[in-house]
Amino acid sequence: MRSPLIIGTRGSDLALWQANYVKDLLKNAGYACELKIIKTQGDIMQDLSPDKMEGKGFFTKEIEEALLNNETDIAVHSFKDLPTESPAGLIIGAVSDREDPAELLLINHKAYDPKRKLFLIKNAHVGTSSARRKSQMLSFRKDIRLTDIRGNVPTRIQKLREEQYDAILIAAAGVERLGLDITGFQVQRLDPDSFIPAPAQGVLAIQVREGDHQLRELLKMINVPLQAIVSGIERKVLNLFQGGCQTPVGVYAVYNDDKEIFEVRASKAESWDKLPVSVYSESKNPEQLAERIVEKIRDIKPCNVFITRQPRNESYLRSVLEQNYFQLEERALIEIIPVMYRSVPECDWIFFSSKHAVKFFFDQDPQLTTQKFACVGKQTSDALRKYGRRADFIGSSTDTRMTGKQFASLAGSAKVLFPQAKGSMRSIQRQFVKQENVIELIVYETLKKNFGETPLADIVVFTSPSNVEAWFENYGFQKNQKAVAMGDATANALRQHKIIATAQPDTFDDTGLARAVFGASGYNNE
Repeated sequence: MRSPLIIGTRGSDLALWQANYVKDLLKNAGYACELKIIKTQGDIMQDLSPDKMEGKGFFTKEIEEALLNNETDIAVHSFKDLPTESPAGLIIGAVSDREDPAELLLINHKAYDPKRKLFLIKNAHVGTSSARRKSQMLSFRKDIRLTDIRGNVPTRIQKLREEQYDAILIAAAGVERLGLDITGFQVQRLDPDSFIPAPAQGVLAIQVREGDHQLRELLKMINVPLQAIVSGIERKVLNLFQGGCQTPVGVYAVYNDDKEIFEVRASKAESWDKLPVSVYSESKNPEQLAERIVEKIRDIKPCNVFITRQPRNESYLRSVLEQNYFQLEERALIEIIPVMYRSVPECDWIFFSSKHAVKFFFDQDPQLTTQKFACVGKQTSDALRKYGRRADFIGSSTDTRMTGKQFASLAGSAKVLFPQAKGSMRSIQRQFVKQENVIELIVYETLKKNFGETPLADIVVFTSPSNVEAWFENYGFQKNQKAVAMGDATANALRQHKIIATAQPDTFDDTGLARAVFGASGYNNE
């Protein structure tokens, strides 16, 4: 084995950071390394069409050739840039732990609008060269004007400072690794559960010659086995779609320690200007998860969907369903009305379980002092921000019992106010050992509506237990219909009517709803 080991890398600031990171890991293990900078086709061909800049070897081919020619011993890559099939003679010897996989939306202050989705002004000009990012951005905001942007991460940020764009999309990993200055911008971290990243985004891949067994043994010392598994799932999905630059595919896999399962979320569009379909799957065994995800996407069948809520502006769900040939009808089966309160009781925290609680609490212009805020899920957090407040605690929307336990532990002996609906199920409050610390404030109630003909629907999405009861008071349920339930309480309400939900959203927002509907559309009840 050569000493010092030679690491092949690109010469950009981020590539050098990555190579030096691996160099330091090996140094700590007792092995000296030096860097060899190699220019790639992506570095040289600055006029290359931006839709060909990810996933087909434009940033890796020359580095791999140097490795095959024994000019280097190790190649360090952003794993998302590597083609899913290694050249003959090369193998991935190790992968790093994952930096934050999320996208960052950096927004100039003039283009910031907290009342709109993604906090962007209407018709905002957004820079990104990724087909995957473009497709998903259009899913949230069809009015956004997307144009390509070239250059390394610091160059892109400088272009934003020069106001060539209203906003840009970049990977959080690059910003964090380089410690880049992003002050002066409004920074929105796009949750990877909702805005699906590129396969293996945020992970480093260390490539070696397949026959270099001594070095392969050495690299086991710095390999992160669990990350190798989840990155392998993500990249296998891309491989099964024969994907790369021409196919906007996002895949995000994680291991959920609490449930001891692997969770995978994936999105796929036909092109950058088409809106993606998306699905979710989970399993204790990572084997065949990639195949299951791909099968789910291929099995999607357009159909009629009814959702028990009022139509929304800038609806992600409506956008992605209708462009993928589904028919969506939205109609609330219940009416939500405010309940007036006299004053805000003395408290240390205010906890919101829904965006309705946020609205009907703040619409009464409460007099607040120094209270902290907590909430369930991203939608509730976003609703809170529209009133100029930020949550100090955001709990999971899919496991309210766990959220209640976590928050009760955080709050300790503090007094907590819960603005809520009349007849609330008190899922969070029940987790408090000291109930005297719980203060409940009714700010709204729900009333059932009465409708005529049964909606035409292959899939019915129930958004609450109240909507389940309203449905069954007015309508029946057909044998071939499928039900999607928002949360365990809604699923339990369906069971009372002997209906088993075909699917439940993995997140309590429109992206989770979309994954549930797309998945249910291909599910065979028979």
